[in-house]
Amino acid sequence: MQRDIKCLLLGAGLWVTGLQVGAASCEKPVFMTFDTGHMGVAPLVAEVLNRHGVKVTFFLANEATKTGGTSLDAEWASWWKARVAEGHLFGSHTWDHDYWLADNADGSFRVRASAGAQAGKLRTLSAADYCEELKRPGQRFAEMTGEVMAPLFRAPGGKTSKALLAAATRCGFSHVGWSPAGFLGDELPSDKYPNAMLLARASADVQPGDILLAHLGLWDRQQAWAPEVLEPLIVNLKARGICFATLREHPSYAGVLKVVRSKPTATDSARQ
Repeated sequence: MQRDIKCLLLGAGLWVTGLQVGAASCEKPVFMTFDTGHMGVAPLVAEVLNRHGVKVTFFLANEATKTGGTSLDAEWASWWKARVAEGHLFGSHTWDHDYWLADNADGSFRVRASAGAQAGKLRTLSAADYCEELKRPGQRFAEMTGEVMAPLFRAPGGKTSKALLAAATRCGFSHVGWSPAGFLGDELPSDKYPNAMLLARASADVQPGDILLAHLGLWDRQQAWAPEVLEPLIVNLKARGICFATLREHPSYAGVLKVVRSKPTATDSARQ
């Protein structure tokens, strides 16, 4: 479910203005987010974000990696801990990357996992089961980093229903979609959507308030997105006066995140 967050905020009379990101005023923020993936580009992503002082929100699932493990195994624990120290934000992407397919009459959900032992299989999760799927990445995240994950989640593929969102809300989680212009296209086929096209489109179309979506490596795309698009996109958006913030600063989520803060961020320091 793609959500035009910008239009929703305007309709509610809300907007994001005057954020203090680092030492400078951030008048035109966008909110970049990364879902987990095969992690092949994760070191590059971290390097680029650090070089440009960009803070993002990561959504974590326990997905298969190129090294034969998973994105939340011991190999990646130090990587996640380093991102915590840098001031990024973290939410759940469900443990087994479960795609919602349908609601059942008894209140359960029909899903298909794309990770873990059940990958590719159809299964039924009760509301309580789905709640546990949302919580498990946070439990593992705490083991790896000693920090508390934010009560935010992104349903794989953005696929939800009213019943699923209600179950997640009862479980304490708020859903995060993305803006239409914020769909950066790293999961689209390279032959029809080459990197140059995706870069040009996002550089022109992304607007302040948009939530952007990318991944830490996708198996299907032949022309890897991050090496060619991520850094020039950041440069191009900054040249338009756009800055970057985590969902801590987003008016739709700031309220639920007030009591869930990891280490002090640059924003916190600027306000002191």
